[in-house]
This record gives sequence, C-alpha cells and structure tokens, in this order.
Amino acid sequence: MFKKILIANRGEIACRVIATARKMGIKTVAVYSEADKDARHVELADESVLLGPAPSRESYLVADKIIAAAKQTGAEAIHPGYGFLSENEDFARRVEEEGIAFIGPKHYSIAAMGDKIASKKLANEAKVNTIPGFNEPILSPEQAVEIAKGIGYPVMIKASAGGGGKGLRVAFNDKECFEGFSSCRNEARNSFGDDRVFMEKFVEEPRHIEIQVLGDSQGHVVYLHERECSIQRRHQKVIEEAPSPFISEATRKAMGEQAVQLAKAVKYQSAGTVEFVVGKDQSFYFLEMNTRLQVEHPVTECITGLDLVEQMIRVAAGEPLSFKQEDIKRDGWAIECRINAEDPFRNFLPSTGRLVKYQPPAATMVQGEPERHGVRVDTGVYEGGEIPMFYDSMIAKLIVHGKDRAEAIAKMREALNGFVIRGISSNIPFQSALLAHPDFQTGNFNTGFIAQHYAGGFKAEDVPHEDPLFLIALAGFIRRKAREREARISGQLPGHEVKIESDYVAVVNEGDGKASRHAIHVAEYAGALGEATVNVDGKSYQIVCLSRLNDIVLTGTVNGKPFTAQADRGTPKNPLAYRIQHGGRSVVANVLSPRASKLLELMPFKAPPDTSKMLLSPMPGLLAQVAVAVGQQVSAGERLAVIEAMKMENILVAERDGVVAAIDAKVGESLAVDQPILRFA
Repeated sequence: MFKKILIANRGEIACRVIATARKMGIKTVAVYSEADKDARHVELADESVLLGPAPSRESYLVADKIIAAAKQTGAEAIHPGYGFLSENEDFARRVEEEGIAFIGPKHYSIAAMGDKIASKKLANEAKVNTIPGFNEPILSPEQAVEIAKGIGYPVMIKASAGGGGKGLRVAFNDKECFEGFSSCRNEARNSFGDDRVFMEKFVEEPRHIEIQVLGDSQGHVVYLHERECSIQRRHQKVIEEAPSPFISEATRKAMGEQAVQLAKAVKYQSAGTVEFVVGKDQSFYFLEMNTRLQVEHPVTECITGLDLVEQMIRVAAGEPLSFKQEDIKRDGWAIECRINAEDPFRNFLPSTGRLVKYQPPAATMVQGEPERHGVRVDTGVYEGGEIPMFYDSMIAKLIVHGKDRAEAIAKMREALNGFVIRGISSNIPFQSALLAHPDFQTGNFNTGFIAQHYAGGFKAEDVPHEDPLFLIALAGFIRRKAREREARISGQLPGHEVKIESDYVAVVNEGDGKASRHAIHVAEYAGALGEATVNVDGKSYQIVCLSRLNDIVLTGTVNGKPFTAQADRGTPKNPLAYRIQHGGRSVVANVLSPRASKLLELMPFKAPPDTSKMLLSPMPGLLAQVAVAVGQQVSAGERLAVIEAMKMENILVAERDGVVAAIDAKVGESLAVDQPILRFA
C-alpha cells in the first residue's frame, strides 16, 4: 500500500480524499493556487505545494507542476478528484510514465470513455442503446444549425471533453443553436483546453439515472446500484439520491449489467460512472461514462457501506476487489443536496466573498466509516474563509441516510434548517423548496422539473411552508424572552424598571416600503426560561426552546413537534429587526409595542435610487467582453456584455431599446455586485 499520495485538486473533494487516506494511514500532499493558500484542504494535508496563480489554467490544470510536486514530496500516487485533470488522458499517461500510480482508470480507458464522441461509438459497437446524434466534431455554428435541422429540435450541444454542466447547451431553434454552439465551444476551451463539440437529440421528459461501477486490475467489474440525478438546473445536478424512486428491479439489473459490459470492453479499473437517459417507459440509452469519482458518490457509499475513495486507492495499488456482485447490499435511502454559493432569488447568480458565519448541521456520519442512517457534511470551506470567483460554486455537500425515502427527505429538510451560512448567498432556500414540492416527495419528476415549476425564476413566495405564522410566533417568543432577561438585570432605577409586555405587533418587511402587521399576545405567565405560549393573529403556539437566546440555530418543540430554525438579531438595514428562517422561508420582523408600531407607520419611506438606465453587474466576476460602443443603438435582447464567474460565461442582454451613453467599466476588470458597467441615454 502507498505511504504517501498527492491530491491534484481542491475544495471538498480534496478534503474528502484526505479523510480516507488518513483512515488508511497514508500521508497526503495538497497542491494549491495563490487563491487557495488558506484553504481547508491545505490545512488538513500533511504537506502542501504551491502551484501558481489563481486561474486554474495556471495552477490546477498544469500537469507539469503537479507531477513535479509529486516528485518533490515523494508521493507514490496521485488522486485527481473530479474536474480539472481527472479525465485527461495525457495527464494519466504522463503520471504512469513517471512511475507514479494514477488513482483512477488507465489512460486508454479514459481515451475510450472520457471522450464523449469515442465513447458513443464504442457503446454502439458493444450494442448498447445510444441516442441519435452527430458523433463527429462540429466545425462552425452554421454547420451546427444544419445538423440540428437534420436531427430535429430540440438538440443537445455538448463539448466532447465537458463535464459538470460546462460546455453544454440545449437548443430549441436555429438562433439558440447558433449562439449555444459558440458559448459551448468557448466554455469547453476555457475549462478543458478542448473545444470539440458534438450534438445529439434531446430526449424530452427524460430521467437522468447513472450506474456506479468499480473494476480492478484483475478484470473484475461490479456495479454498485444506481443514483437518481434528474433534479438539475442548467444541466447541473442539484439533488441526487440512491436508489431511484422510479426504476424497477428488472431495469436496475439491466442497466447495471450493461454498465459492467461497457466497462469491461475498455478494461476499466477504478471507480467510474455510466450515465443513462431513461424514458417514462423505463427504456434507457447510454449518454456517457465519467472516468472518475462523481460529486454524488456519497449517496452510493451510504446505501452500500463501501468507501469508494478507499476502493480506488486499493485498486490503484494492485489489490483485487474483496467482494463480488452478489455481496453488494442496498440499505435504506440516501439523498445529497449540493450547497452552492449562488443567489437563488437573483436567477442563481454566483455569490463570492467571505463566509462571515459558517455552521453546518452536526454530522453523525463520517466519510468512509460504516455508520450510516444520519447526516454527513462534505466541505472544503470554513468560517472566515473566502469563496473565490475562480472556481466552481460548491460550498458543501449535505448528505443524509434514512431507512426509507420519506425518512431521508425529512432528515434533509431538518438538516437544511440548521445549516448556517452568512456573508454570501446560498441555494439552501431553493433546496428546501424542492424537497417540500409534492411532485418531488412522490417521485414524480424528470430532468425538466426545475424548468417546468420555476420557469419564471425562483421567488420567496415559491417556498411552501406549512405554517408561515410560526416564524412570526418565534420572533415574538424571542422578543418576549429578551424582555424577561432584561427585567432580571440588577441595579435598575426604581420606578423605571423594565416592564414585561404581553402584547406586541410584528411588522414584517414585504419589500418596496410595504409591510404586513400581525398581533402577538404572550400568555401572562410565559412559563419556564425556555417556554412560552404565543398567540399570533388568533393562532396559538406552545413553544419550548432548548437553545440559548443568542444562538443562531434554535431547536425545540412547537405544539409538541420538534423544530430547527435560525434567528438573526438585526439586519444591515434594520438593526432592531429579527430575521427568522425555517423550511426555506425567511421573514424580517420588527416586534414592537402597539404604540411603537403606530409611530413606525408615520416614518417616511426612502425610495432607492433609480438605476433603470444603468447596466449593473448582477454578480461578482470578471468583465470578459463589452459588446457595444458609446452612441450605439441597441435593441431589446441584444448582447451588451459578458461576465465570467466560477468558470461560467454569463451573457448580459438589453432589457429594452436604447442608446449607449457611457461605458463605466473596462474589459478585464473585476466587478462587484451592482457595479455599473454602462449607462443609457
């Protein structure tokens, strides 16, 4: 077995590999860019080596630097994680030629299956069902349009070396095909150094289900059941689960056997994933094979009890698999939510900056350990750390394991309630909304689920809540308990002691200067220190809180049922308000005496400045292009600028006709949120 391995990656996956290596008694070497010098994976590893500047093309994508770091530190093997060079045939070959073990498949397997064009041809030869398409590199957007017409819209435009949603577009007409081809090729070139693009028929209302395979150097290959990955936004997975709530045992077996057959055809060794698109009649078609560890591998670990990273390391060291297909169990149900640094209420734009507060829910499962039926957090960040703009948006992966799907969903909803992130925005409210959606809970969904139900974007009112008044009651409870605590302070001036009120008015900010008002009454005898009966608009809540008054995460019971919620005292614009979050819903409420609430109605509202004639940066990022000039007449829908953030191109278009009066930002400039880019006359 290896004594030392190098992890050629960053973030949560680097920390994940370090956890298993430490369990196996293997020392680890981290590599990092200048942007990651204080990153968690650097701190966790036994050694670390600086690769270069922040952009991945100058650090994590430079094979020479990574191999040199392995030699410098005496690492016997390299684990590539996912993304970056993990599916790069040349890198795998170079590592092997240098006498270093590659903890992944052999380079010839990557060449055959990592290239989506080659893998589709091979699948056809192996008589695996494939989707109709054009399997040669497309050379121009004009050619792409002609091919799309021949296949029939909608079509999927895909980068041959793509992955993680990068270099992928769906086009429903000639215009979308023309523009999508160019963006797809640019993203592929920037992310993978390979701009080859091909096209295939887009199967409408499909399920995305993948099979985890594992092979050794002795020719043994097994499948570790399936993962349901149909909940996607812009082709990036949002929620994954294992097993799938859709397919039958017969389909599961057939898909698994085909995946094994395909893996054997390329002499596959290590962990890999065969992805299928599954129709509503459970017909399935090969999409691609990912010749690496998947982001969502923890759900498979939960239901099988296997540590996939450990298996990869053992296979790379020449060990045979210690189990057969019939030995692989399927226990319970696991769900993973990807917690991303993005603002769901601003069209999921990237959100970078400092993690002012970062408190994941308490983990009861450990990476690589057999204990399951609990909560697990895979993360590469820490409180006070930075989320940089140069890499993907993932903050953490939240994984739960229950005895069945209903229990797993309930555990995930509760875990999300207790996940504290401050300083940047996250997609936790969106995840909560998805988990509460009736169609998700019944398993009635496909890859178009998010596009169908949130076609107009995601808004606060899209978050369902069984009892929104509970959030108001909790704010009233906190206010009452704060007054009880203040009343116990000694040395108060006689005749001016703090009086504990029983009646309050919660003034809830609805935006644009509007507010709703709710009458709150707390029983004269509020109960013990952490108990009170709170009445909101005539509805009664018996609240028992087990947390301290100044904790962000509050746990307890309401009317006998357990709850986990979050409470912040004060907001940047309203230091006296309470922000209460529960079940993905958030309210900002001032809890005032009836007299104070009357006076608040008399306060003038200051309208925000008019920015209707400005193009503002909707996210932090790099201004890659300004497509217009001063004095130019532009039409609604016309491209104005392109911002690069977290490895994605974001095209800003004109909302209405106008004339450009001034350009306020320069190409290559790092933009802040709401920074003016240009102005209209």
